Amino acid sequence: MKAIMVMFDSLNRHMLSAYGSDMIKTPNFARLAEKTVTFDNFYVGSMPCMPARRELHTGRLNFLHRSWGPLEPWDDSMPELLKENGVYSHLITDHYHYFEDGGCTYHTRYSTWDYYRGQEGDPWKAEVKDPDLGDRIGRNCYLTRPDTVNRKYIRKTEDFPQARSFQAGLDFINTNRGEDNWFLQIECFDPHEPFFAPKEFIDMYPDGYDGPFFDWPEYKKVNETPEQIAHLRNQYAALVSFCDYNLGRILDIMDEHDMWKDTMLIVNTDHGFLLQEHDYWAKCIMPFYNEIAHAPFFIWDPRSKIAGERRGALAATIDIPATILEYFGIDLPRDMQGKPLKDVVKSDKPVHEAVLFGMHGTHINVTDGRYVYMRAPVSEENTPLYNYTHMATRMERRYQLEQLSNPDVSVAEPFPFTKGCKTMKIPCPAFFETQKNVFVNPCEFGTLLYDVENDPKQLNPIKDEAVEKKMIRHMIDLMKENDAPAEQYQRMGLDV
Repeated sequence: MKAIMVMFDSLNRHMLSAYGSDMIKTPNFARLAEKTVTFDNFYVGSMPCMPARRELHTGRLNFLHRSWGPLEPWDDSMPELLKENGVYSHLITDHYHYFEDGGCTYHTRYSTWDYYRGQEGDPWKAEVKDPDLGDRIGRNCYLTRPDTVNRKYIRKTEDFPQARSFQAGLDFINTNRGEDNWFLQIECFDPHEPFFAPKEFIDMYPDGYDGPFFDWPEYKKVNETPEQIAHLRNQYAALVSFCDYNLGRILDIMDEHDMWKDTMLIVNTDHGFLLQEHDYWAKCIMPFYNEIAHAPFFIWDPRSKIAGERRGALAATIDIPATILEYFGIDLPRDMQGKPLKDVVKSDKPVHEAVLFGMHGTHINVTDGRYVYMRAPVSEENTPLYNYTHMATRMERRYQLEQLSNPDVSVAEPFPFTKGCKTMKIPCPAFFETQKNVFVNPCEFGTLLYDVENDPKQLNPIKDEAVEKKMIRHMIDLMKENDAPAEQYQRMGLDV
């Protein structure tokens, strides 16, 4: 048994040809849909980058207990379980967050790992002299300088970290395709912003734009000109087409060596990205609309050999590690809450009534596939809210001393999934250091309910007391199942 997972970051489902869009040229995603089962109701869990990856390891939600951070000592890691059960696991990535303080315990769970540098703000190339940033609009932050330096060393298509990662994946397959019992994860940062793509793919989307340099949007409401908006969307399209090209290389090698007979293929992403929809750029500062939370997902299972079909059953990121472990015949850990998707692939058999998704400190969201319910905090202060962790790091830094020396920091009793370990209970800020714990207080948007079957773009929130009551019941049941801290119910005004 062999398995390959190709994972992209910030890949928009609604812009792929496999999901009915003609905005971006993605012939290999269309080809992928012909060779796999395409999921129409797949949702993310915890966002953004590293919270999603914790779920890919553990198969349980991250966002109810803590924000961005490493794997915890009690976490059951899917690639490590593979390794411990005789299945070789190999990670190839250009995703630099794995190598920051807040992601430092993920890549070492694999049997081996390989890393290609240069994405976004990766502190890679050493130049003391400040680069000339020129005339530009969009995001300007601590990441801009290293990104500008890095680009000087990425000239040819084959120099791009994505291209190098996929080439390493092909090398692994060529070396090991005759062996049995291995799992390969090829994971690229693209099409995450900044939208830096090779010229040949940018040339696929000519727009005549001659304004300031713009391929990296701020996390904010849109106020750019129509020309700037169109240009940025084209920059994203170019990067997605680059992803499509490299995906095609994986499909080619599987065709060439007839790997479909004994190799599972999964293609997924961690979340999407707003590109003017709902009048916003990016993510994290607004409710997690379907453009962000409703994700593309494709799977080929050589046991059922079903291709070119679609599935409507609800599934989520937490199901991916359960699916891979079941495929290799490994018992699922007691604390893993994702479900193997074998029977969904085979017959569209449901495995969830509803799923939760969100980011620590924002709305708590639940969907049953028909409705999406976004519950806002009842207090403008967005409290009470804590991080429960043994790993005092987040994103690219350690917790600050004043946070850890806060007299309100305490030791919390174990949760059922922490295997007897007590945790630090650290008052938030949760994700970004702002006065109200997150980029934008979710109270500003209020609680929202959408009928996404009849309003897939979520343009018209509805009022329906019976539906809201049903969705609240789903939310409470799933929060209990996930051992949510008591204050999360209080923060949301949920009566349990």
